[in-house]
Amino acid sequence: MKDDRIYIEHISETLQRIAQYTADGEARFLTDTLIQDAVLRNLQTMAESTQRLSDSCKARYPELDWRAIAGFRNVVVHNYLGISLARIWQIIQRDLPPLQQAITKMLADVGYE
Repeated sequence: MKDDRIYIEHISETLQRIAQYTADGEARFLTDTLIQDAVLRNLQTMAESTQRLSDSCKARYPELDWRAIAGFRNVVVHNYLGISLARIWQIIQRDLPPLQQAITKMLADVGYE
């Protein structure tokens, strides 16, 4: 479980960074390329870390769509010219808060304090 904990901690850190970078709202995100780059990079590394979690770890949290997260990583990495910033904002608003809650629970489950 030690390796899983490292990845869970990293996922949590990337989600916290994204929340910090987007705290000024959608208009700032859509107009500031530095913020866009930082958010996209953190989304990419977050999704990459989820792929490194063990299958047994992921199986304990079936409420998370691990496959969709992996698919999203592939889009960010391989289709970066076709990324819709409006769609990324929707993901930030709709999908990341429940993911952060699940990751917080996972950290508690592995004894992270």
